[in-house]
Amino acid sequence: MELGLIGLGKMGGNMRERIRRAGHTVVGYDRNPDLADVHSLEELVGKLKGPRVVWVMVPAGEATQSTIDELAELLSPGDVVVDGGNSRWTDDEKHAEELGRKGIGFVDCGVSGGVWGLENGYALMYGGAAEDVAKVQPVFDALKPEGEFGAVHAGKVGAGHFAKMVHNGIEYAMMQAFAEGWELLEAVDSVTDVREVFRSWQEGTVIRSWLLDLAVRALDDDEHLEGLRGYAADSGEGRWTVEAAIDNAVPLPAITASLFARFASRQDDSPQMKMIAALRNQFGGHAVEAKK
Repeated sequence: MELGLIGLGKMGGNMRERIRRAGHTVVGYDRNPDLADVHSLEELVGKLKGPRVVWVMVPAGEATQSTIDELAELLSPGDVVVDGGNSRWTDDEKHAEELGRKGIGFVDCGVSGGVWGLENGYALMYGGAAEDVAKVQPVFDALKPEGEFGAVHAGKVGAGHFAKMVHNGIEYAMMQAFAEGWELLEAVDSVTDVREVFRSWQEGTVIRSWLLDLAVRALDDDEHLEGLRGYAADSGEGRWTVEAAIDNAVPLPAITASLFARFASRQDDSPQMKMIAALRNQFGGHAVEAKK
């Protein structure tokens, strides 16, 4: 099939390549002309045959809103817009209503996989009407990991980003647990090789995971994480998860505490946050701050 893809950064660029490897045509647009196949959204839409599918992969908020506003004026009834960024699920409902008034379908898709997605595939959580999802399905099949799992039609519009938000909230808590355990091991005199303790957990333990593998990888790069400042940003999805928990009276003590720990990292050079920063860099290519 043909796909228009807007936003060719770390995630979008690799997604374009993976979709092309599956035999599909991708017309990509980015504000950076060195990355783009076309020079405007109008040119992108003009190169696609109807019914068109256009995937938006730009930062959440104003960038996504302005892109969807422009597409609403360029696309035709029966076309579909996919928001694959990290938008809030309440924005999805708004975008679906706006596009729906023009007969344009809307699908929201939470995407996980970071800088490893090109080779390993991307975990996909999408929401929307079945007929709109069907128009995008070949792209979902191209992006997902090999095998039975890795993609889900989570429900109505907003369900995909809500599911990805909860995924990221769980990720916060898991990273925090590894970080706290690592700091405690580093703090005692009796444990003389913390890195190898972490490595030993990679086989035969109930906490073995890709995050643990990435922690070991980070420690191989810098055994005591001495080159990192103990600072970790939050993308916003952890906050949205806690807000949704409050709205629905669901207790999330571990996820909430992990979010607050990131806030604490902005006040002091937290040893735990060195591990959080290292893990975010390993799986997503997120920037780290060198210790001064």
